[in-house]
Amino acid sequence: MIKETNIYSQLTIYKKELQDELKNILTWWAAFTPDNENGGFYGKIDNDNQITAEAPKGSVLNARILWSFSAAYNRQPEVGYLEMAERAYQYILAYFIDEEQGGVYWSVDYKGKPLDPKKQVYAISFTIYALSEYYRASKTEAAKQKAIDLFYLLVEKAYDPVKTGYFEAFTKDWKPIDDLRLSTKDANEKKTMNTHLHVLEGYTNLFRIWPDKALGEHISSLLNNFFDHFIDKETGHLVLFFDEDWNRKGDLVSYGHDIEATWLLLEAAEVIRDEESIKKIKEITIAMADATIAGIDTDGGLWYEYEPGENYLVKEKHWWVQAEAMVGFFNAWQISNDEKYLDIALKNWEFIKDKILDKQNGEWFWGIDENGHAMQNEDKAGLWKCPYHNSRACLDTIIRLEGFS
Repeated sequence: MIKETNIYSQLTIYKKELQDELKNILTWWAAFTPDNENGGFYGKIDNDNQITAEAPKGSVLNARILWSFSAAYNRQPEVGYLEMAERAYQYILAYFIDEEQGGVYWSVDYKGKPLDPKKQVYAISFTIYALSEYYRASKTEAAKQKAIDLFYLLVEKAYDPVKTGYFEAFTKDWKPIDDLRLSTKDANEKKTMNTHLHVLEGYTNLFRIWPDKALGEHISSLLNNFFDHFIDKETGHLVLFFDEDWNRKGDLVSYGHDIEATWLLLEAAEVIRDEESIKKIKEITIAMADATIAGIDTDGGLWYEYEPGENYLVKEKHWWVQAEAMVGFFNAWQISNDEKYLDIALKNWEFIKDKILDKQNGEWFWGIDENGHAMQNEDKAGLWKCPYHNSRACLDTIIRLEGFS
């Protein structure tokens, strides 16, 4: 009884801290990122909150801003959240949507002119994800219809009808492209775990507002891609890269993706009410969570990557990896009732508070280097540094904590 009371007390405090931190995150983004001269949001802000006004603006950043403020409004309907979401929605419609060829540009310049017009499936998936959330907040039918249109477009242009799965990227007019990579650190392969995970996430959110049979079948197909290919049943880690025929390419371990996938896969199966997949994922989740524990440092932080072939561990601790650990290990505790996972989640939050939160300038540092110092030369806001992982971790965990308040 004493132990249960102690857990209840811990979780009550945890929930209040997450509510406060969510507000801090969104306050920072609302205060520093709107570009009042050229529209939308600035493309780059450094750790000292210095703005690079002429930096490119990325579709992923803008979609994630749209999702974050829409999701926050859906949780707590503050007018300011909806106004920020509306700003993001209008900018995406005006500048990122390719009305001629379909899809979403990867980036535009600071004035909104297409800069990199390639069609990256990852970016389109996040736009589906964000538009669906915005519809839930605003009931704007045009947003829902645009999300549906993008789903049909991905099925038509990017889905592999023979081997299943989605090809990674295309030119502006949906022709094959030489460089398929999301970033320079990725392998140049045609099918990647990261893109499939977020196609799944986007489709899952769309299904919430549009429970279409064909959409549900594509979600099931994506879950099977994870069961059949992306989850290494021997190691419990994810396989990140494949060619078009599902031949494995490399053995890099991404701890943040391992733990992120556990709860996103379960969420997808629950939304389409696939009981068989729910059962299978709950079993897999524990194996994947246990595999991820190998990346937890003694301070509670989760390391970035491990290259088994070279026995090389990247000892940086990035913000998004910690955010996913918050949700993933809490989810593992809910599934298993094993308090070791709760302890990991709570200790990870203590690490975040100690090392990742920028208590002077706001928001979260990009991460901590191998010497324990904040990575000062990385973005506070940028093509990849967005309010999505940390706001989502706060929002999702707050919801999970409802039963303890």
